[in-house]
This record gives sequence, C-alpha cells and structure tokens, in this order.
Amino acid sequence: MKSSSLIKRVIGALTLLMVAVLFAGCSSAKGASKKVVHISYWHVNAQTQGGASVDELVKNFNKTHKYIKVTAKYNPNMYQGLMQNLQSAQASGKVPDLVQVGWAYTNYFASNFKYLTPTDAQSKFDNSKTFISKNFTSRTLSFAKDSKNKLVGLPYSLSTPILYYNKTMLAKYGIDASSLSTWEGVSAAAKKIKAASGNYGLYIQEPADTWAQQALQLSNGAQIKKNGKAVFASAAGVKAYQFYQDMVVKDKTALHTPWAQGIDDFVNGKVAIAYTTVAQASHIKKSANFDVEAITSPHFAGHKATVPVGGSMLAITAQKTEQQKAAWTFEKYLYQNSSLVTWSKGTGYLPPTASAMSSQAFKSYLSENPMLKPAASQIKTAVPWTSFPKNGLQAEQTMIDTRDKILSGSNVQTTLKAAQEKINEQQK
Repeated sequence: MKSSSLIKRVIGALTLLMVAVLFAGCSSAKGASKKVVHISYWHVNAQTQGGASVDELVKNFNKTHKYIKVTAKYNPNMYQGLMQNLQSAQASGKVPDLVQVGWAYTNYFASNFKYLTPTDAQSKFDNSKTFISKNFTSRTLSFAKDSKNKLVGLPYSLSTPILYYNKTMLAKYGIDASSLSTWEGVSAAAKKIKAASGNYGLYIQEPADTWAQQALQLSNGAQIKKNGKAVFASAAGVKAYQFYQDMVVKDKTALHTPWAQGIDDFVNGKVAIAYTTVAQASHIKKSANFDVEAITSPHFAGHKATVPVGGSMLAITAQKTEQQKAAWTFEKYLYQNSSLVTWSKGTGYLPPTASAMSSQAFKSYLSENPMLKPAASQIKTAVPWTSFPKNGLQAEQTMIDTRDKILSGSNVQTTLKAAQEKINEQQK
C-alpha cells in the first residue's frame, strides 16, 4: 500500500511539473511574439532647430507603443555630418534604422546606401497600400525622388529661405521693408544701417551646405546644375556671388560667420536682416527682444525670386524585417496631423502632407505666426535642391569651400570655375 501511494505521489508530482513546464513554454512563446523591438532614429535637429520637438515626439511614441522603443540621436554639422556618420556606420555594419536625409544628398544616398523604399515598406507592412497616395501630393513626392525617378524616402521637413528683419532697427533708420524685395534694396538698406549705427546690415546663413547661396544665384537667373553637370560658374552665377562678396569684403555691410553665431548676432540686435530658413522662425521669435518680421526671398532686378526647397526626407535604413516594420510604424506616427503640427510649432518647418497643411490646428498656428506665411507661399514654386549622385559629399564640400574662399576675398570667377570643373570631374 505504501509503495502504491508513493507511486501515485510521484506520478502526481511529475504531472504538475509537466503542466508547469507546458505553461512556462506557452508563456515564453507568447512573450517572444511580443518582445520589444528597438530602433534608432538619426536626425540633425539641434535644440535651436527643433531638437526639443524631436525629443517630445519620440517620448510620446514610446509611451503609446509598448513593443517599439525608439532612440533618437542628434547628428551635428547638419545633413553633411549625418551622411558622414552614416557612411562610417555602414562600413562598420551598424546602421541606424531611420534617418533624415537632406535634399542635397538624395542622389548620393540612393547611390551609396542600402535602404527600403517607402513604396516597398507600404507594400510589406500596410494592409491598405494607400498611405503614400493619401497623404502626399505628387509634387511634394518629387522632392524625394532620385535622378531615376525612384521614391527614396518620404518628405518630412519642408522649408524655404526667407528674409527676417529687425523692424525696430529699420524704423529707426527710416528704411521701408518693401525696399527689401530685391537684393539691390537689401544692399542699400545694409549700407544705410552700417553708416548710421556701425551694425551689420545683413547675414546670409552659412551652415555646412550652400542652400542659401544657391537661392542667391538662382534669383539672378543662374542655374546650379544642367543635364547632370554643374553650371553655377555662369555669368549670372558669378555676378550674384560678386554682389555677395562685395557686401562682405568691400562694403563690410554683410557678416561672414558660422550659422549659429550669425543667428545669435541677429537675435541680439547686432545684425539688421537675416536670410535663413523658416525652420529658424520659432527660435528667432522666442529669442529676439525686438519686433521681428519676415518676407519672401528677394530677387535681383530683372529676375524673379527662385528658391530651392530645404529640409529633408525620412529614409528607412533598417536591414532586418522587424526593425523595418517598426521604423515604418514610427514614420506613420510622425506623419499624423498632430505630430506634424508639433513638429512645425517646434521648428517652423512646413508640414509635408496635404491634410496637415489644411488642418485647423496648423491654420490656427499659421495665423498666430505670420513669419511662416512667406515660406508657405514660396513652397508652391520652389525648385528641388541640387543633388549630385556621385561623390555627393565631396561635391557639397567643394561648394562650401568655394563659398568660404569667396567670402574671404578670392577671385569670384576663378574660384567658381575651378569648383565647377572639380565637381564635374567627380561626376565622371
């Protein structure tokens, strides 16, 4: 009897153990299907240009998406800096999952990096297959297409350069803001301010790109690229740069300094007029202790204002399916109207989707922040930012070096021609 009882107890214990193991296995399998997917998001937004908004959006996403964890990483030196870091990451095999790619690097990115196109992401992870067509116009999507007309990423930040001015200072020296519609008028105002106060009249942004300088040349009838070749050393291009150099070097009415310092000098009242991205609007509004307003980009007499679209697209660089799916989920969150309005409020960038642009929340924000209106009006006619497919990093650096040489006094025509030849040689 004792033996029989012992056997029953052993069998009972083994049964309980088997049931426990079974449930543990089920629990483990269930847990495995719900494990947290970690993805990294690389961006270029310093605290003065939307960094706080990036942090807020990532924090809110992580709070509302239990099984996806996004870690944002700021890359200094704007889009050039991010591309350099991405180049190193790809070489080491440790790439981020989602990246901001500046328009100047669209072709370079498409030719040199592994990525999942938005079209393929939608096809793999979206049941409706209509997210892209429902949210973006064909014109906005065109900014994110490479030279082969393939959609590389989804437009995220849209901007144009606008002219900010210190209304208080202009009024003090009797300058009518309407005279700033031409570059000649800007130069005349800058001379008057310099003579009367000793302050600089103008600062044109100088980050690690030549976006603003391209706008200057385009608004004198020049082209930056034609049939795949650099053509910015034309007579019109030289004339625009000579005008710019004269203000900096000869007249000393325009300031030549790095971007952050130039914007600081504007908001501190040391420069009367600043030509920079609308993405600085929020920072300028918060920081300036004087009346500041903004108008559309100036043009040279006899020409129309032509500006390249600024900003970036979001591209999926994740290589594993689960990270790709998570990156696509995070992207879709960033393109919700509420997210885009948060993004616009924190930066000044214009929303890339038609629904966000026409939303009541953005319209209300626009009415309260009139400095965004000039950029919104220009985006309809903005042209793509010049992008070279081969050696894109080197091409942009050549253009940056050229700007700095010219603003330091080198011969404009010779310097532009040498840069043009160098870039075209790199494209072969």
